[in-house]
Amino acid sequence: MTRLKTVFLGTPEFSVSTLNEIYNNEHLDLKFVVSNPSKKRDRGQKIKNPPVIDFCIKNNIKYFQAEKINHSEEIISKIKNEKIDLIIVLAFSQFISQQILDLPQIGCFNIHTSLLPKYRGAAPVQYALLNNDDMTGVSIQKMVKKMDAGDLCFSKEIPIDKSDNAQSLFLKLQEEAASSIKPFITSIIDDKLSFTPQDENQVSFAPLIKKEDARINLKEENYLKILGKVRAYSIWPKAFVCLNNKTVKILKIEESKEKIEAGKVEIKYGQLLFGSKDKSFRALELQPGGKRKMSDIDFINGLNEEIILS
Repeated sequence: MTRLKTVFLGTPEFSVSTLNEIYNNEHLDLKFVVSNPSKKRDRGQKIKNPPVIDFCIKNNIKYFQAEKINHSEEIISKIKNEKIDLIIVLAFSQFISQQILDLPQIGCFNIHTSLLPKYRGAAPVQYALLNNDDMTGVSIQKMVKKMDAGDLCFSKEIPIDKSDNAQSLFLKLQEEAASSIKPFITSIIDDKLSFTPQDENQVSFAPLIKKEDARINLKEENYLKILGKVRAYSIWPKAFVCLNNKTVKILKIEESKEKIEAGKVEIKYGQLLFGSKDKSFRALELQPGGKRKMSDIDFINGLNEEIILS
C-alpha cells in the first residue's frame, strides 16, 4: 500500500491530538514535523519544548524547529528532496510562503477552528464566544497566500453550549480537529477530495486578542457583551474590572433581577452585583490581583473598606 509522504506543522498542546492521528494513520508516512523554537517559560525561566516537540521526542519522530520557516533552507530542501505529498497545518502561528505552499504534490492544508469563511485569523474560538454564538466548527482548507482564504474540503459543525467557556470549547475543538484527519485522508485515498470556494461576502475576522480587550466597561457594554468577554477570555487575559484601584478578574457571572445602576457595583444579600448598560449581574467567581480565585461571598468577607468601582 502506497502511503502519502506527510509533513505536519504545529506547536501547542492543541496540536498534539491531531499529530497523534497523523502519526497513527495507516495511509500516511509522517516524514517529519516542524514547530516553533523552544522558549524560556514559567518563573524558573527554564527552556521548555513546545508540546508537539515533546510528542516527537517520545515517539522518535524527526523534527525541525524554526523561528521563520520561510527562511529555513534546510526545511525547504527537505520537503523538496523527500518529494512530500501532503503538508498539514494546525496552530503553527507562522505565515507560510507561496514557495512552500507549492511544494507538496497534493497540497498544503490548514485545519481551522471555525466554520470558514467566518472568523478568519488567530482567535476564532474566542470570537465565537465573544459573540455568544451557538455553533462553531472545524474546517480544512487548501492553503493559499491570503490568510484562511483557501477552498474548503472538509467542514463539521459543533454546537456551543451556554456553559462553554474558552477552556471547554478548546477541548471540544481539539478533539474534533483530530477526528477530522481520518475522513479527510480517506477522501484523498478514495479520490473523492472536493473543493468549495469560500463565499467572500460572508467573511469575518478574528484578530489577535490584546490584554486591554478584556476590560469590562459597565456603562457602555450590555450583559451579553460582558458575558461573552467572561467566556471568551477565561484562559487569557481574563475579563476584568478595577475595584478600589486594583484589577479584579471576573471568571463567572449570572444575570440578576436586582436593579443596579449602569456602571455601579453594590453588595446586596451577600452577593457582589454589577450594573451593566441593560441588566444587572452577579460575579459568581472572581480573582483579585495576586490572589486565588474565589466566590463573591469570600471576596466580600475579605473586604476591609468600602468597595468602589474605579
